[in-house]
Amino acid sequence: MRPAIIVHGGAGRVRDKVDERLEVLQQAVSRGYKLLCDGASALDAVVEAVVVMEDSGLLNAGLGCALTFDGEAELDAGVMDSGSGVIGAVAAVRRVKNPILLARKVAELTDHLLLVGEGAEKFAEVLGLTVSKECLITSEKLARLEELKKRWMKGEDFTWLVKLRTLTVEYPDLFGTVGAAAVDKKGNTAAATSTGGYWLKLRGRVGDTPIPGAGFDALKGVGACSATGVGEAIIRYILCRKVCELMAKGFDARASTEEAIRRMSVEIGEGTAGVVAVDACGNIGYAFNTEAMLVGYVKDGDVKATLLRRS
Repeated sequence: MRPAIIVHGGAGRVRDKVDERLEVLQQAVSRGYKLLCDGASALDAVVEAVVVMEDSGLLNAGLGCALTFDGEAELDAGVMDSGSGVIGAVAAVRRVKNPILLARKVAELTDHLLLVGEGAEKFAEVLGLTVSKECLITSEKLARLEELKKRWMKGEDFTWLVKLRTLTVEYPDLFGTVGAAAVDKKGNTAAATSTGGYWLKLRGRVGDTPIPGAGFDALKGVGACSATGVGEAIIRYILCRKVCELMAKGFDARASTEEAIRRMSVEIGEGTAGVVAVDACGNIGYAFNTEAMLVGYVKDGDVKATLLRRS
C-alpha cells in the first residue's frame, strides 16, 4: 500500500507571513509522511502533523488560536481512525495548546466521543496537557481583538456577524482550522482537525471541527478528510461525510472534494469552506470556494506546500 498524507492550514484570506506558514505546512507533511514510511499508523501521522501546526503560532490552532469576543481562548479538535474505528473530540477547551492530543486521549482512554469545556479541561489536567493562560492569550492577541471589534462596530468588516449586533473587522487572515488526512501502509485512513474558531465568536461557540462528519471523517476502505472554513456552514452541509460518501461511490479523492465543494457552493453559498482528502488508494484531493487555501502534501516523493487562490 502506498502511504499518503495531505494537510491544510485554513481557508479564507491570506495577507501576510505566507512563506512562514508554508514552511510550517512543509514541516507538518514531512513529519507525518516519515511516520507513514516507517510503518506508523495513519492516526499517528495525522496527529503529529496537526501538532506541528498547533505549535507554530502562525495558524489558527493551538498557540495561534483566535480569541472570543470577550478575550478568551477556546479551542476545538477532533480525530477519527478508520482502522480501529475510534473517534475523539474536544470543544471549547482553554489552557490546552494541543487539543488534538487531548481529542486522541478522549478516543483512546474514555468511553465518550466528545468532551467539552470544564470537563475536558479537568481531563487535560489529569493527563498533564494544560498550559498557562498566558500561552494562548497574549498582549498582541488582545490588542488585535480590540482593533477587530472597532472595525466590526464601524461596519467595516465581520459584517456577516449580523445577529451579534442585536446583543449589545477585516476578516481574519484565515477562517481558521488546521487539519490532516492520511492513509498508511495497511490501507487504514485517519483524519485530524484542530481550530481556535474565529475572531469575535461568542464564548461557548462550537464550530464544525469537533463534529464527526462535519469537520473530519474517515471510512474504512474508503478514505478520510478534514474541513476548514465557516463552521456553521460546514455543519449544515456535513461536508466531510459528503466527501467520504462520494469516495465510497468510487470517485477518487480529487473528484470527491471538487464535487462536494461544488454542491456546497450551490446549496449553502460561496466563500464558506475548503476540504482536503485522501482515498484508500493513496490519491489526494483538495477543493475550496473561499478566496484562498493553504495546502501541503507529498507528490512523487516530494513535499509540496502551496497557497492556492481562486482564479
